[in-house]
Amino acid sequence: MSSSKTVIVHLCTRADWEVAQRAGAYRAASLESEGFIHCSRPDQIFKVVNTFYQQIPDLVLLWLEPEKIAAEIRWEAADGDEFPHIYGPLNLDAVIRVSDFLPDADGVYRTLPE
Repeated sequence: MSSSKTVIVHLCTRADWEVAQRAGAYRAASLESEGFIHCSRPDQIFKVVNTFYQQIPDLVLLWLEPEKIAAEIRWEAADGDEFPHIYGPLNLDAVIRVSDFLPDADGVYRTLPE
């Protein structure tokens, strides 16, 4: 699957995003532990957030333009789908938008930020 002309998203805490802004690049914990930064297509993010991030407060979605990402992006199979993985730090100029990501009143995420 090609990443061109596709916006991808990465989910993180606001605190992690603030650290990245001070550091000049974003480095998710998974970059150290797994060798890549997990990303998703926007339509995949609900399964990810509702499975792995339910009780984590102050989440933000980083909206990324793949053509601007300096590190290699590989689309890899996981959980019956293909997800984009960034094999290196994320350069901040590839982040085209940052949105607060909030659950519905019942704690389930169903709506992408405007």
